[in-house]
Amino acid sequence: MSKLVIVESPAKAKNIKGYLGRGYDVIASMGHVRDLPAARLSVDVENNFEPKYAIIKGKENFVNDLKKKAAKADYVYLATDPDREGEAISWHLANILGLDMSEKNRVTFNEITKTGVNRGMADPREIDIDLVNAQQARRILDRLIGYKLSPFVSQKIRRGLSAGRVQSVALRLVVDRENEIRAFKPEEYWSIDAKLNNPPDKKSFSAVLVADPDGNNLKPEKKALVTKEDSDYVLSKLENAEYVVKSVKKGTRKKNPTPPFITSTLQQEASRRLSFQARRTMKAAQELYEGVDVQGMGTVGLITYMRTDSLRISEEARAAGNAYILKAYGEKYLPAKPRYFKTKNGAQDGHEAIRPSMPDVTPEMVKSSLTSDQYKIYKLVWERFIASLMEACHQETLKVEIDANGYIFNATGYTVKFDGFTALYEEKTDDAAKSPSESPLPPMKAGDVLHLKSLDGNQHFTQPPARYTEASLTKALEENGVGRPSTYVTITSTILSKEYVVREGKQFVPTELGEAVTKLLKDKLPNIVNVKYTSKMEDDLDKIDSGEKDYIDMIRLYYDDFETPLEKAKKEMQGVKIKLSEEETDIKCEKCGRNMVVKVGRFGKFLACPGYPECKNTKPLVHKTKAKCPECGGDIVEKKTKRGSSFFGCSNYPDCNFMTWDAPSDDVCPKCGKSLFKRKGNVLYCPDTEGCGFTKPAPRKK
Repeated sequence: MSKLVIVESPAKAKNIKGYLGRGYDVIASMGHVRDLPAARLSVDVENNFEPKYAIIKGKENFVNDLKKKAAKADYVYLATDPDREGEAISWHLANILGLDMSEKNRVTFNEITKTGVNRGMADPREIDIDLVNAQQARRILDRLIGYKLSPFVSQKIRRGLSAGRVQSVALRLVVDRENEIRAFKPEEYWSIDAKLNNPPDKKSFSAVLVADPDGNNLKPEKKALVTKEDSDYVLSKLENAEYVVKSVKKGTRKKNPTPPFITSTLQQEASRRLSFQARRTMKAAQELYEGVDVQGMGTVGLITYMRTDSLRISEEARAAGNAYILKAYGEKYLPAKPRYFKTKNGAQDGHEAIRPSMPDVTPEMVKSSLTSDQYKIYKLVWERFIASLMEACHQETLKVEIDANGYIFNATGYTVKFDGFTALYEEKTDDAAKSPSESPLPPMKAGDVLHLKSLDGNQHFTQPPARYTEASLTKALEENGVGRPSTYVTITSTILSKEYVVREGKQFVPTELGEAVTKLLKDKLPNIVNVKYTSKMEDDLDKIDSGEKDYIDMIRLYYDDFETPLEKAKKEMQGVKIKLSEEETDIKCEKCGRNMVVKVGRFGKFLACPGYPECKNTKPLVHKTKAKCPECGGDIVEKKTKRGSSFFGCSNYPDCNFMTWDAPSDDVCPKCGKSLFKRKGNVLYCPDTEGCGFTKPAPRKK
């Protein structure tokens, strides 16, 4: 019998074909083959929100070939990704191919290994129509809201803008945080810090003032000392004081490992540890899931499916991980009782947490077969998973109270009695730098007289909340129940590409445009940017998965909530246009002498005369670099292709045709004095056409 298996990606198709062997034809759909056409609303609002699907432009020939293959096959298996989106793709394929919806032709693979593929093929099921409807509800709601809201925002602010069910909430979080920072008023406070040692031990340790002789709390976080005068008064009372150990309290504490990754935590940790943007993380994870050619093993998927919010792991994987720990670390590194992590309420538990598909395959074993990004992500996933199974880290804590003229100082520290999981991995946190450091303390007992090495009053100021980074915004969206694992990358990419926010280092800073969009929506359609409202919508949409809610009723409920205030806002703002300030340049208009301003049009930014309509002069906006053209000495300017890619050329074009994809640097060639350019491999080179040939490694970014 001939069997046709349809998956989503060519890489996965090739690997699965290798596992299934003869008798199977495995082809890739390359994602969706049918969708709502973008040129129109494509949803019949008057007829129960019936979607008007069509074959995606450019895939007509593929669909025709697919129909021919399906007609010749004895059986068709739909093996798209194991999530809502994958279920919907299978449903669309079944409709296109005329397959029986009651037939058990849907298979899923949690991991692309021989075992994982065989297990999936052995357990086919019917298409889960509840999962399909959950995806349809999101798709239709997103289309209705985006299709009707985006033109309103564009008309009132600037053409080409977009707004949506999730992206607008994400933007509001960034804007609200910026407003918190602006409104923040720093408060001064002081701490009294001592450096001490316990003779004859010469190693010093830190202690901080926590109470005065009257028992008043002077811990720095209480901000009791608010001026330099307060600090100086305490310091005067401590002159010639004797520092005596009042009490020593010993204790123990246990530090448990963090759970294996879900989509959001993988993106957050890769951002913190590797400075990876979410898209880069997910690209490497997708490749690791779909399969890579590993020397000595063949093509194999190294991690499980990477879009998940479940913390569940299979007992088979747990046993394999435990076996590795036992072999590599010994029995004491395995907890006496297995550790189970609780998946948060509302999470989809269809498949496991992100873990290595073969826990005994260490990162070093496959390093030579992986790209740099693949290796870093695999190492992260593997270490996090193995560590999650290991024994806790056991620490002995020490808290010392020190008396000086009735003033009480505290010193805290700990020593590691058993490293446990920290022998392999420890999670980084966004606020790690803010945590007070605890250093080992020398042996001390009550009555010991300590030697004062220094005593200082230190000025501090309260700090505003930190701006969001991609990692912390993803965390905030997840914690607030906004969006789902598969959407986080798209959300951040959209608000960046629309120039609603810009990156400063890792931080997201809202632009004037982003703030204007948020203000408009908060004023006129508050539900669209209401975090709790959007979270409730997500929860209700999730209930479609389990059949608890009807998806048509759900769409109607939220569409009615949206359409009424939108129509009201249109009437209230008829003829109103929100004006943004324009960025003035030092470039003079050749026709009237005014300084030209930066405007944004259909194809991006351009220069225009502010004297419109009297003067209609416009010209392309080019960014001048510090480099000079190696051929004529003109300025090197950055230009954009129609697709938005950057290239660099001579400002004297068309008289000079110099052009390169390589970015110019500020450095000049020591041999000929011409500007150096940077090519792949992090190498600076001289582009001198006469063959100077100078190269050197580019300096690393700090």
